[in-house]
Order: sequence, then C-alpha cells, then structure tokens
Amino acid sequence: MNLPGYTTLRVTISAGVAQVVLDNPPVNALSATMMVELHDLLGLLREETAVRVIVFSSADEEFFLAHVDMHIFEHMDELRDVAAKFPDVNVHQGIGELLRHQPQVTIVKLAGLARAGGAEFVIAADMAFAAKETAGIGQTEALLGIIPGGGATQYLGERVGRNRALELVLAADLLDADTAAAYGWINRAVPAAELDTFVDTLAENIAAVGPELIAQAKRVLPPSDLTAGLREEHDAWSTLVNGEESAKLMAGALANGIQTPQTERDLEHFLRGVAADL
Repeated sequence: MNLPGYTTLRVTISAGVAQVVLDNPPVNALSATMMVELHDLLGLLREETAVRVIVFSSADEEFFLAHVDMHIFEHMDELRDVAAKFPDVNVHQGIGELLRHQPQVTIVKLAGLARAGGAEFVIAADMAFAAKETAGIGQTEALLGIIPGGGATQYLGERVGRNRALELVLAADLLDADTAAAYGWINRAVPAAELDTFVDTLAENIAAVGPELIAQAKRVLPPSDLTAGLREEHDAWSTLVNGEESAKLMAGALANGIQTPQTERDLEHFLRGVAADL
C-alpha cells in the first residue's frame, strides 16, 4: 500500500496489522496537521481490505496525545477541506467517528498520558490497553473553562455511565490505568513491561481470524448513532470556548508555558495554579 509522506504519523503494515505511531513533539499535541493526517489515513485504510487491525501508539513514552494543540485556532484554514466532509460533526469529533466506524478493529496502546482530546481519541477506539505503572488519562477541559468538544461527553456517557462521565468531565482529574479500567474507560491495565507484547499479540490474533469474521462481528456489534448528542456537545463547547472566562484561562496557560514536557507532566496542578492566579 502506498501512503503519503505524513509528518506526524509513522505507519507500517504487516500481516494485516497497521501500526500507527503518533509523532508530534515535544508533547504529541493533537495539531491541525495531525488531525488532517489522521482523517486522510483512516479514509485510505477504510478501502484497504488487507488491513484488518489498526494499532495506535506514541513515539513519546511520556505522552500518547497530550491534548488538542493550544494554537489550533491559528491553523483553522488547514482544516477547511476536512470540515467540509463532515457536515454533521466538527473536525475533532470527526476523528472519533472515523475511529468508531472504521471497518478495521482499532486498538490504542497507552503507555503514557492522554488528556482532553487525547483521551477522546482513546475512548473512540474499539479497544484500549494501558500500562499500569505509567499510563494516565483525564478530561482536563474544565480547567480551561470548557467542556470536551471532541466526543467525550457522548462516548463517556455510553462507556462508563452518566454518573462517572459527569465526574470525569467536571472534576478533571487524571486517572491511573487501574482506575480507568475499573470505570470502563479502557479495556484493561497491563504491566508496562508486557504492554507491547500483549497488544501486538492481540492485534495479530484478531487479524488472523480473517476479514469476513471481523466484518460480521462489527456488523452485529455496531457503534451507536450519537450524532444528535455530538451536535449538542459542539454547541455547548462553542459557547464556552468563546466566553470571557475561557479566554482568560487559555491566555494564562499559554503565558505560563503550557504544552511543554515540564508543565504537561502535572497538567492538572499547573492549570489550577493558572486559575488561582487570575
């Protein structure tokens, strides 16, 4: 299969499994370029019948996907063409919907941290497995005065239940792998030293059952139609992100050095400090 020369994705295909490494230093932020490239790659793989499983991992052992790039609004022109293809959802939600409706089985290998838009990517995949000792996942948007805008309100409500979804969205705490598994956010927590072998073996075993069985399994276990809820989420997110409080929090976060490895390691503490200083 001939793939374009992506700048934020590294893709290899073998024995029916596409390995996709997310690579956007310094903290693997979900940038406009990565969004476009993910849309493109998932679209191309939809038509590739030889690929039966897609595994997503990170080039950075600390960060799977930190969150959406804080400078995303400066690059909206890059997203215009993609946005035109998704009239029912926004571009960010479109990534989640592609993952949920992909004909291949999609699996996340979570060794490091995934917050906000990164956490939404994790939950949109068919399966996710996380390293017990090093992984963490959280919806931190509330600390910037907004709600999730990439599908989390709908995906979490369906996956973990309304009570836990409200906790995760409003408390904005980072969950360890064991707690995330207990909540149902991920499939299970695996010892870090075993994560690669576990996920790669699972992917190879699924790929080996063949495309017809995978297609039938996905047909009888389809993703729910969450379009109406995603529209509500986008409207609520848009109202908040254009508000005065969010503007102050985002400006303060940028001024104090968000999106560096130092601040991202304990992002919740950092953002609460920004809010306290305003």
